[in-house]
Amino acid sequence: MLDPSMIFRAPGFAKGTHCVDARPFLHIHPLLRVRTVGFLLVVAFMVTVSAASFSAEQKQPNVLLVLSDDHSVPHVGCYGDGNTRRFGITPNLDRFAKEGMRFDRAYTSAPQCAPSRISVFAGRSPVSLGVTRFAQPPRGDVVFFTDVLRAGGYWTGLDGRHQHLDGRVREAGHIDRTLREQGMQSLGQRFDHFVRSASTKGDSLQQVSQRVSDALDLVPKHQPFFLYFGFNQPHRKFAKEHEGIDPSQLILPEDWPDLPEVRVDYARYLASVRELDQGFGQIMQLLKKRGIEDKTLVIFMGDNGEALLRGKGTLFDRGTHVPLMVRWPGKIVAGSSSSALVCGTDLGPTILEACGMKPPGEMTGVSFHSQLRGGSSEGRDFVFAERGWHWGPITRTDGLDLSRSVTSRRYRYIYNALPNRSYTPVDMASKDAWRAIRAAHAANRLSRLHERLYFSNPRPIVELYDLANDPLELTNLSGNQDVASIERDLREQLESWMIREHDFLPLPTHALSHEK
Repeated sequence: MLDPSMIFRAPGFAKGTHCVDARPFLHIHPLLRVRTVGFLLVVAFMVTVSAASFSAEQKQPNVLLVLSDDHSVPHVGCYGDGNTRRFGITPNLDRFAKEGMRFDRAYTSAPQCAPSRISVFAGRSPVSLGVTRFAQPPRGDVVFFTDVLRAGGYWTGLDGRHQHLDGRVREAGHIDRTLREQGMQSLGQRFDHFVRSASTKGDSLQQVSQRVSDALDLVPKHQPFFLYFGFNQPHRKFAKEHEGIDPSQLILPEDWPDLPEVRVDYARYLASVRELDQGFGQIMQLLKKRGIEDKTLVIFMGDNGEALLRGKGTLFDRGTHVPLMVRWPGKIVAGSSSSALVCGTDLGPTILEACGMKPPGEMTGVSFHSQLRGGSSEGRDFVFAERGWHWGPITRTDGLDLSRSVTSRRYRYIYNALPNRSYTPVDMASKDAWRAIRAAHAANRLSRLHERLYFSNPRPIVELYDLANDPLELTNLSGNQDVASIERDLREQLESWMIREHDFLPLPTHALSHEK
């Protein structure tokens, strides 16, 4: 079987070199040889393109990518959230936004940790990668943007919470063995520094700067680095404490039932966001202390939506709309913002362009480098997202769900291939907030709106929302003749994307035809 170390440690593919020698692979089984040698040829092309920009003296920027976990807009003060501002939740992130560019329309490709993160590194959708199932890594021959950076002379590191990029941390023996045999468990070979499981919870949050410092100590002098660091926060489990955040003073969105348990749960979430901000502040102070803050391109992004009501696991705004802020001293206008549509798949191509490299052809992400530099760019007209299997019962939306969405500058179209799934918020099934909502439902104490949002079954196969006039997505416009042409156009865009990505789901047209 193909040993992934042969790809990433092969002669001619060592760090700092600029050629790839395929000869060590010629003994591989013919079926695997084609895929492997093809992969090497792609890398060879990428390295040839990028080699000219690297020299003994560092000229390219360092790159630091920081991801929060289950963290969606608006929960950073710079996005105008009243609760976050009132209780001073994110002072460090707000300061960071003033020093760089804030993106107001950034979305992830999935409302779940593992597929969204894999798509960031591969620059492709989870559907095309075959990673829609929870904790399913991509094939061993899939190129990450970090592979291109490393081949072009960058030191690369992966630390903190990476959430199953090459499978779950603790898995059954036969699954781990198969992942290794297929070259799918290869992060130790892809990166110069790799920590498989690193928490930022509890006391370990106070050690964030030390861990990042230890990683940076490994970077050779004059060599540019790429470092990924992932936070646990604000992923559940939330701590019970929420000091300084009064649940009774929180402003709840209209689509949440106003129950004491919901308010307490929300306060605990905000306390977890506050912890994230504290850890992020440590990292930024470390860059300043080391004298490299002006040489480092720093990107902060949420990996997917918050694990709150109508958030994580759904294709609504709270499920995929995430904070994205970029700081690049001397390159980005401080305090600027962008309303351009951006997808998580776009990070890799953007980073590569900033480092003077080109993405491989199979990456479908669209670079927004021009927007960072203040230029005009056509950018995207649409962003797409998918939802597959998550950990949980296959009869509920917190377990198995198969949905797709397309978002334009104003509208969102959602296709539910399994309309009979009952709604249960991901990671909340056993929490007090959801239990209280279910009890209120059983006692007939919920409003008509909340009954419809949380307990209607079946749900529509198609949902269409006007995000400009209905940001909470309360009114489904599907079937409304006033927007019939918009619905048709978005359906055709989604179906075309599904075909290009080799999606296994039936197209919306086919599902609707069967319903009729």
